[in-house]
Amino acid sequence: MEPAGRYSLLQRLKPRAAGRTQLLLAGALWTVVGALLLGFGARWTLEALGRPAGALTLLLAVGAGLLKGRFVLDRAAARITDRIAARGDGRCAGGFLSWRSWLLVALMSAAGRLLRSGLLSHAIVGLLYTAIGAGLLFSSRIAWRRWRASP
Repeated sequence: MEPAGRYSLLQRLKPRAAGRTQLLLAGALWTVVGALLLGFGARWTLEALGRPAGALTLLLAVGAGLLKGRFVLDRAAARITDRIAARGDGRCAGGFLSWRSWLLVALMSAAGRLLRSGLLSHAIVGLLYTAIGAGLLFSSRIAWRRWRASP
């Protein structure tokens, strides 16, 4: 098959989605990943530090995550939702994130795997996961608002 034929085949097979569906996917991704990170992080922190110290430390990590969400991740979520709106309907469903953003997701996943492999203690990784998860969950509201407001 000639290169142009392959390209048109790929274009026909590409899963397309409405902008509203892409907003749903973005909100779901941030929510699910945030909840998983928060849950694992809280469990690891409590296992490592015990109840009283772990609970207080978790509150501090959640606070840090909310601040990161407000001042860093909210801007990223707004950029993503603006990208979805600008792309319009009928675009690739996975394209709600740019290829650079997908690369960053893959790198962060690999970094998380490396950290869990014993590079740092579960107590420290738990705090990182808790903060990042809280921030993602908090900032997912940006995508959910845009999704609810979209026609």
